[in-house]
Amino acid sequence: MTLVETIARLEKYSRKLLPRLNNSNAAKIFSSGRKIFISLFYSDDINYKICPPESLKIKLWDIEFRSGLFNAAGMFKNGEAYYLTYKQGAGAYLAGTTTSKERIGNIKNNIVHPFVAYPNSGAASNWMGLPNSGNEKVAKSFCQLEKFKGFPLGISLSLSPQVPFDSAMKELVSGMEMFSKAGVDFIEINESCPNVPHTNSGRYPLLDSNMIDRLSYLSDKFLKKRERNLPVIVKFSCDTSAELLPELLSVIVDLQYDGVNFGNTSTDYNYTKEFISPKDVSLFDYFTTTFGGGVSGKPLKEKSLSLSALAIDLISKMKIKREFHIIRTGGIFDENDIRVSSSYRILLNQWFTGYFDAFSRYGHHLYEKIYEKIA
Repeated sequence: MTLVETIARLEKYSRKLLPRLNNSNAAKIFSSGRKIFISLFYSDDINYKICPPESLKIKLWDIEFRSGLFNAAGMFKNGEAYYLTYKQGAGAYLAGTTTSKERIGNIKNNIVHPFVAYPNSGAASNWMGLPNSGNEKVAKSFCQLEKFKGFPLGISLSLSPQVPFDSAMKELVSGMEMFSKAGVDFIEINESCPNVPHTNSGRYPLLDSNMIDRLSYLSDKFLKKRERNLPVIVKFSCDTSAELLPELLSVIVDLQYDGVNFGNTSTDYNYTKEFISPKDVSLFDYFTTTFGGGVSGKPLKEKSLSLSALAIDLISKMKIKREFHIIRTGGIFDENDIRVSSSYRILLNQWFTGYFDAFSRYGHHLYEKIYEKIA
């Protein structure tokens, strides 16, 4: 057992004591402790390699995945732990979310990258602010990687906040081109979701016209100019209204995107609070009112499933002539979640909070333990 595995197991039990502390102190300890653990985790290594069972291989977009389970964006911002994740047995690898310029992320109340876990609820909150080294630096690091067959390399990209729209869009396209040249196998666009109806007199009256403009720009400047097989998926929030899905998917398909991901963290605090243990409610209220941020973990399980399942159903009725796939992200914790996804024909699952929960129990054998139960 490595030092990081030992720390993770000990922390799994000790973290349940933190919500008993003053909320401010708990937030500081969680945030600083997470940064220390993550830095150790990135540098960890193992002298063995887990190979997923052959029965779990799938081929989507003409790309071979060793399995349909891999990390969500945000876990490896700058391409860290690529080889470690391969050895663990992940089905693919996703880096990012990156932006055109380096970002240090959010700082408030002397806390860098505020984060808390809700240990009695299988959930967490973060207000990171997209810290990353920037597209150019991460793309250069990708060029130096030794890629492995059946282990697709993906990148998550986002518009740079607080940059004028025209400049931000040009920089985003430039970033997509950088990663294309660096040899990524797929791209995920981290797109905020319109959760309420907007005034739009065009073809899609329920959708935010600004979002349509953004996606149309990327379609014209990048998607329609692709010279190789490079799927581009759009990631939306788990807070996306089911009412919007028919129009939303029509836009995505019409603009020649290759899939959607439901979804990102939730800011629907009234909804997610229903899934928070009474032991964690005080810390939840403190963090969401002080920092805001997105909620992840088990509170998103139902939303991610229902949105993904509905999207699968709608897409099947559209009879698209090219490959178009749905990725489920949010509340993926164990083999049961994978089975449920499969029952709705959801073939790709990304995990984050559930990943670290599994790591605290199984260490670097976390994928192996799940594979044993679903193969």
